[in-house]
Amino acid sequence: MSNPIGFEGVEPAANDPSPDLHEQARKLSEGPVYAITGVTGAEKNANASEIELSDNIEKQPLHAASPAKKPEGKKDEDQFLKDGKSKIDYVMVYKNETKEGEDEAKRAKRRKEFFANLKEEGLILEQADPDTIPAATEEGEELPASESPDYQKMEEEDKNTFIKVHAPWSVLSRYAEEMKIKMPIKENDIDEPTTIWTFLRKVPNPFALSTEFVPQETNYFTLAFVRSREDEFIMESRDTFFSGTTRSRIVHEILEKARYDPDDKTKFGYDHMVANGSLAACFPLHDGDWHSDQSLLTHGPLNDRHLLYEEWASPKKFYKQQPLNLIRSYFGDKIGLYFSWLGYYTIMLTYAAIFGVVTFLLGCITLGSSVKVQEICNEEGVGSLVMCPLCNERCDYWHLSSSCFYSKLTYLFDNWATVIFAIFMSLWATMFCEFWKRRENTLQYEWDLFGFEDNEENVRPEFEAKAPDKRISPITKLSEPYLALRTKFPRIAASIMSILFMILLVVAAVISVIIYRIAIKVALARTGSEFVSSMSSIVTSVTASFISVILIMILQNVYERIAVWLTDLELHRTETEYEDSFVFKMYLFAFVNYYSTSFYIAFLKGKIPGNPSDYGKIFGLRQEECDASGCMQELFINIAITMCGKQFFNNFMELGTPVILNCIRSYKGRQEEKKGRGKYEQWEKDLDLADIGPRGLFKEYLEMVVQFGFTTIFVCAFPLAPFFALLNNLIEIRLDAFKFISQLRRPYAARAQDIGAWYAILVGIGNLSVLTNALVLAFTSEFIPQAVYKRRGGNGTLAGYMDFSLSHFNPEDFEEGSAPIDSEFGNITDCRYRGFYESTAPYNYNYDNWVILTWKLFFVLIYEHVIYLIKFALAYMIPDVPDFVRDQIRRENYLAQQALHEATLQRALRDDQDDRKGGASNA
Repeated sequence: MSNPIGFEGVEPAANDPSPDLHEQARKLSEGPVYAITGVTGAEKNANASEIELSDNIEKQPLHAASPAKKPEGKKDEDQFLKDGKSKIDYVMVYKNETKEGEDEAKRAKRRKEFFANLKEEGLILEQADPDTIPAATEEGEELPASESPDYQKMEEEDKNTFIKVHAPWSVLSRYAEEMKIKMPIKENDIDEPTTIWTFLRKVPNPFALSTEFVPQETNYFTLAFVRSREDEFIMESRDTFFSGTTRSRIVHEILEKARYDPDDKTKFGYDHMVANGSLAACFPLHDGDWHSDQSLLTHGPLNDRHLLYEEWASPKKFYKQQPLNLIRSYFGDKIGLYFSWLGYYTIMLTYAAIFGVVTFLLGCITLGSSVKVQEICNEEGVGSLVMCPLCNERCDYWHLSSSCFYSKLTYLFDNWATVIFAIFMSLWATMFCEFWKRRENTLQYEWDLFGFEDNEENVRPEFEAKAPDKRISPITKLSEPYLALRTKFPRIAASIMSILFMILLVVAAVISVIIYRIAIKVALARTGSEFVSSMSSIVTSVTASFISVILIMILQNVYERIAVWLTDLELHRTETEYEDSFVFKMYLFAFVNYYSTSFYIAFLKGKIPGNPSDYGKIFGLRQEECDASGCMQELFINIAITMCGKQFFNNFMELGTPVILNCIRSYKGRQEEKKGRGKYEQWEKDLDLADIGPRGLFKEYLEMVVQFGFTTIFVCAFPLAPFFALLNNLIEIRLDAFKFISQLRRPYAARAQDIGAWYAILVGIGNLSVLTNALVLAFTSEFIPQAVYKRRGGNGTLAGYMDFSLSHFNPEDFEEGSAPIDSEFGNITDCRYRGFYESTAPYNYNYDNWVILTWKLFFVLIYEHVIYLIKFALAYMIPDVPDFVRDQIRRENYLAQQALHEATLQRALRDDQDDRKGGASNA
């Protein structure tokens, strides 16, 4: 006989004094059903069938997908089980189908086994009370719940059942010991050394947090928890000893490993239960509402969630520091580390942004004195030079003065200050990485993250279940799952081949954009309109950049799905290894995806265009040429549109989509609460929120690291990149905060020792940026040619530089099909084009070209060697761990050794006393 809906996995206990209640529940399964009460079995080996029903059975219908509410209760009652004392650590939700079938029977069977195994681990499960208020007749008499119109309406819909999970002390303490969770044993008694920063912190700071609501936390020395030495830890009570995040970590560990199929060891974990439809969701509860109609100053915070909104996510606090300890205590170490890194990155961007704005302003101020710009814009002088056509046959000759706008735009980002700024940014990237490493190590100590990956991190359940090999652990000397090289190699090879294929796909997309650029530029140049022809370069750059952004977003989403499959296939041992592998795959793809067009403009476009007698071609199309003033303005436009467009799109998708969907999902529940139908329970509110997803913070990190690339790799082409990145991040921090506080379900409190593979990527980008900026300055900008001209023929000035940089061509030597048809310029005997070529056929490179090329290579060699030397010197001089943190680590290790020594002595004394008692009794 099957159980009523909502009671899958619930069987009468062997010692149940009222077994007829279970039969009664079955009879009423088409009407009201009953709640699963608190499961009291803390014993590890309890029978799977011992989940008991409540002694106090209330006949009420189930909660529906569109929640009907029960009467208002006290403020925090939805944070505890019915007893009002046992805190809800997790909530599981499953949907009851009105039409029973084979699939629903399988899901019910899985839930039965899953719940029984959770009970066996000692967790307490309690079904949330159904929420409909019984209706009344016209005479005021209350109808039975099953006859309520609301209940009959709900019968036609799918229903959600909420199972509240509580971990008692016996479970928490056992798992805390197994997971080696560190707990406080002694208040930190080491004073921070007095430095200049100590005095600066005493100066009133408008950016500091309010200590009234976010007081500074006490720092403790900690040790891994041991149940037998419970008295040695600082504990006010067992109920508050483990924080909410620690409790959710422990429960998550149990939920992640609990099996739902006794015959298949690979069938385990709540995430698989959600994937196969047996559960609809599984999440820890938020602390309560995130907003209040009352002032924080007069009434104080409702809970930590409300306090985080007021002091962190509120737009009014955009200029304030982040309450990192509070973020970490509410969301866990991993999310705390992300926001700490993001805040530190934003602070460092301030210095880069100031320098970038100054560089841009210097370009604006000195624009009027630029000899190059004056020559190009002088229509009576050099500007009147006739330039060779930009396309074959249909394009006419044009005057150099048509590039006046482009020359002004180029000068703003290609002047002497740009070189200094590029050097600064190369060193800035190193300083950022090195000082973040110090900050990260400080946080690792303060948040007890040192050694997490080596000592605390558990093996992934998927690896334990699916690893085909076994070996004797070199550490524990016990048998453990293992992936041999013969098994690992084919998996890695498949990943590499798939990654290469996707990269080639991106390259194909880039080539298609290049062909578009060539085709559209030719089409605009052939219109016959002088204005349209003059604007063809900027129109082509802008539209091609927008197309590139769209392709980037599409390919990014496609590749993410492939990367997840490939990383699952590789079967990594720990979550850190899994995430690092996934991160490297995705960033390698993102690097090619986001930066390939910029690399093309910077290093390929206009570098091999040939000359009018023999143009370079791509797929039969004449290759693009740079404007007479250079390619820097096109590189700037591409970077600006790709960077800013990506940031705007990501911010909209990250916040706009959840807000819209959450409003739709929660509409009915909010309306029913407004109509006085009862309370909109916290677990119902959380179910209506968006889920953070299995990869959590990956997209947040990827967005910022890609931005970091734009602010370093090609920063000399766009000195304002750090400024726009700073503006975006000031908004991003508060948007992310608002999203995590109000729009997402509370994620489980994951731990992480550091920011993972992202740090290695940041260091790699910083090193790469030295080379790319050196190449941009040498080969894309006009810095080296102008410097050579000043020394060799300009007498220290740039007067006559444009005439020097443009080669002569005889129109009679045009290759077939290249000469303009019906030219309005009449009989032209000489036209100019960009480059250093001989003035007569076959138009080979002239001597100046080789001199300039030599200086370009010499500049790159000197620049990158000097900057790398300074970078490595800085990295060496800046210690990774501050001295005072190192002292605290040593102090903590000393206390741990002392505690172990005392425990050993006590154990020896007890053994000695036992031996004496035994000897006396024998005598």
